[in-house]
Amino acid sequence: MTSKTVLMLLALMLVAMPMFAADSTSGAMVIPGSLSMAIASGLCGLAQGKAVASSAEAIARNPGAASIIRGTLLLGLVLIESLALYTLVIIFTKG
Repeated sequence: MTSKTVLMLLALMLVAMPMFAADSTSGAMVIPGSLSMAIASGLCGLAQGKAVASSAEAIARNPGAASIIRGTLLLGLVLIESLALYTLVIIFTKG
């Protein structure tokens, strides 16, 4: 990792500390929760699009392996989608 990345991670951790100290009765977790869900959903959408595009390209190159590629694609899509679901569960248990 570069020093710039380390400094950005350190700054992010320092900014996030008050969020961990907030009590759950206040509405302080609404904005970070919705922001984290938006980030998780957006990145899951990008990852799913990349996975489908790569599998379509792989099937076009080797049609004989279509069933194996399709199975691997479905497993990958399930794992990618579980990230968004885990984020949603964490938001509801924290808030």
